Amino acid sequence: MFFTLLAVNFVLAFVLCFLISRIFRNPIDSILKRLIAEEIYVSWSKYIKFAIYVVGVSGGVRVWDLEKYITPQSEKKEIIQLTNERWILEIYRTIIETMQAVAWMLLIFFIFALLAFVVVKGLEMRKHIQ
Repeated sequence: MFFTLLAVNFVLAFVLCFLISRIFRNPIDSILKRLIAEEIYVSWSKYIKFAIYVVGVSGGVRVWDLEKYITPQSEKKEIIQLTNERWILEIYRTIIETMQAVAWMLLIFFIFALLAFVVVKGLEMRKHIQ
């Protein structure tokens, strides 16, 4: 039962990352195309999409939290049982924490992209004035 939960969490987090990556593909590509030379913006775009998967799956599949289903939690040597209610709760946690992890990663990316855009725009204006 534990391995099934682990596999379901992994697949669910991966599918969510795929959907998020598809949704943000055009904004990421547009920003990077504007900020970085055309030769390497594609590589950076692929890296950001890869980072979405890494951050999303690692945030959504909380292995250290799932250990409670295979290791005893107290001196009584009881292992928490996987009931239907716990399955629903774990799936909900996977969805929320995957999206939360990716949202934080994209927020940081977009903040740095905004700062870079301001710098590039300032340099262009300076060059245009001279």
